[in-house]
Amino acid sequence: MNLKILLPFDIFTEKTGVSRIVAETHHGSFGILPRRLDCVAALTAGILTYETPSEGEVFLAVDEGVLVKAGADVLVSVRRALGGTDLGQLREAVEQEFLTLDRQEQSLRSILAKMESDLIHRMASIRND
Repeated sequence: MNLKILLPFDIFTEKTGVSRIVAETHHGSFGILPRRLDCVAALTAGILTYETPSEGEVFLAVDEGVLVKAGADVLVSVRRALGGTDLGQLREAVEQEFLTLDRQEQSLRSILAKMESDLIHRMASIRND
């Protein structure tokens, strides 16, 4: 298989000859082998694993994103990705960096929604006066 991992403004990695891929979704982990049917999956922050004959098993920490398999091509589009050799350090990176940022983003979105709601209420009250 051909694996391409895309970031918002860059290509993180491109690999050919990938024999298997394991990714994490909200429903658990799933694997992709070369003859698997085409599919699309929403990824959650976690560890993506792929294997090639030359590199062996490779682990990447990835943020939320989308995986698309079409024929021999597998495209993974995520907001952030980190490579490394120590699986424990990658898992910590996912928990500390990706999930913490997600909580901060949710908090920011909540604050913005409250500000928008307040603005709409004020505009409605001015219009009614």
